[in-house]
Amino acid sequence: MQIRRTPGTPRPWGSAPTPYEELGGEDRVKALVNAFYDIVEESSPVLTSMLPADTSVSRLKLFEFLSGWMGGPQLYWERRGHPRLRLRHAPFAIDEFAADEWARCMDEALVRAGVEGPIEAFLATELRSVAVGLRNRL
Repeated sequence: MQIRRTPGTPRPWGSAPTPYEELGGEDRVKALVNAFYDIVEESSPVLTSMLPADTSVSRLKLFEFLSGWMGGPQLYWERRGHPRLRLRHAPFAIDEFAADEWARCMDEALVRAGVEGPIEAFLATELRSVAVGLRNRL
């Protein structure tokens, strides 16, 4: 799963060839992921209940996934195979509230990580879509 765009169309995330590059690469993706999990642990009991007590592996997996999803190194695929997001999230009750909560935490993480401009708007929209797509309960 990676962001795809039609050749010749504008880049909605900015001027770099990929969202990964527009964001600033590995260190910036890690900062976003860490901000996200910090916010989840600080303010989201519903999401925290779905996580292990030690979120280090969860943080690593999200970093690997987002790196490839944004057009950077395909770390998740190389280390773990196809993401199979719906299958991997099936054990968790993800309803509209949980999906919205995930998106809220990610929106806040984008701000906390200092992501601004077209890349912020692009990531907020696209990642909300991913969260909504993982809903498995009414």
